[in-house]
Amino acid sequence: MSSARLIDGKAISAQIHSETQAHVRTLQEKYGVTPGITFVRVGDDPASQAYVRMKGVKAAELGIRSDTIVLDAATPQAELLALIEKLNGDSAVHGILVQAPLPKQIKEDEIFSAIDPRKDVDGFHPINVGKLLLGQNPMFKPCTPAGVHELLIRCGVPLSGAEVVILGRGNIVGKPMAAILLQKDKHADATVTLLHSRSKNIAEHCRRADILIAAMGQALFVKADMVKPGAVVIDVGVNRVDDATAKNGYRLVGDVDFAAVSQVAGAITPNPGGVGPMTIAMLLSNTARAAEAALSL
Repeated sequence: MSSARLIDGKAISAQIHSETQAHVRTLQEKYGVTPGITFVRVGDDPASQAYVRMKGVKAAELGIRSDTIVLDAATPQAELLALIEKLNGDSAVHGILVQAPLPKQIKEDEIFSAIDPRKDVDGFHPINVGKLLLGQNPMFKPCTPAGVHELLIRCGVPLSGAEVVILGRGNIVGKPMAAILLQKDKHADATVTLLHSRSKNIAEHCRRADILIAAMGQALFVKADMVKPGAVVIDVGVNRVDDATAKNGYRLVGDVDFAAVSQVAGAITPNPGGVGPMTIAMLLSNTARAAEAALSL
């Protein structure tokens, strides 16, 4: 039995989905607008297939129209850019998501930059990222760090003045997570330390954290002796480890040794069932917001 309080991402994402569904219904009834998102997948990566499928199923449940366009793995970048330009100009498409990872011949940063910032429901356009860093209220924030932020807010975790340590400096989670939490804002004002593979004394830094966010992609990296008693621990990692007893020969685990850390932490996300559901919840919430914003264009 764990002593830590579980931060239930499934329950909190269900709250957000309910709010999004109500938003969608209002847009349909008041304006005759159905929010629409188009997913673009290049190649047949199994994880990407599963992610896009899950997002599409949940969109349908909320009344959001979704389309999936699948391109061959050998598709040249110019062809993908032409497709994005077409979707940018389609008024029925309010959100565009190009599923990463992309094949080697395609430069992800150029693809994300080509998406209309007003349709950038994944939150990776340089304009949205730049506004986030500057505290200028971007149209959209990257979905996973935004989801973590919602978990903390809705669980009543104090953020102002809190010592936050983030493991991982990636563009998808680490950097935008830091930007969100250090803003001069009602639900921020934290003191943020961003650790990475070249950081020294990682365990020592972690033990200072009131809130520890693990997003480094190393299975079970965070051990109990790295966590301050009573700290809030958020596990963003998704790692595949061999398991002969599992049907597929492997199982998915996070960056946190949940069994041990839950004996020390004050609150902790399970994995799965913690951060993952929040990412989809924020994506579809962003899609409804994009549809509403398009009404004023």
